[in-house]
Amino acid sequence: MMTEPINSMVRPSSDSGRKRKTSKHQNKFVPGKVFNKTNKKNPMSKIDFINPDELLKNPAFSQIAITKGSGKTIYIGGQDAITKDLEIIGKGDIAKQTEHILNNIETALKSCGATVNDLFKLTIYIVQGQDVKKGFEGAQGFLKKLKNPPLVTGVIVAGLANPDYLVEIEAVAFVE
Repeated sequence: MMTEPINSMVRPSSDSGRKRKTSKHQNKFVPGKVFNKTNKKNPMSKIDFINPDELLKNPAFSQIAITKGSGKTIYIGGQDAITKDLEIIGKGDIAKQTEHILNNIETALKSCGATVNDLFKLTIYIVQGQDVKKGFEGAQGFLKKLKNPPLVTGVIVAGLANPDYLVEIEAVAFVE
């Protein structure tokens, strides 16, 4: 059972609905800002990331993603900390498992002609009793690559398909 809220990284907002200017290379959290990810191949296809002022603000995730245009949606099934040769990575270590899973997701995206910046939704299944903060630590390298944080749903589960799996992550991306 968790004793601390997951949203302990929330930054208080002094923003009153004003839009702030950021450079296009800056991965900066701006409360209430609509971030547009326009598809370079088809400028009519894009994802809008929205964080209304009335909802929780957190740099680790966005609240809403709207896909627009004639692109394609990629659904990546639950990824576990396992190699193609059936080797389980990071037994007993949720940080190592999370890092490996996110690398698998990046590989899956590349195989579809997508990048991590096309990602807009993650669903994370965490085995009950695991330290969510340690899992988040394992995600830091991946999260730093993202232009916009995706929508994230975290679910505590009794177990996964293999008792050595501590976390499983599904992903959804949108590309032209």
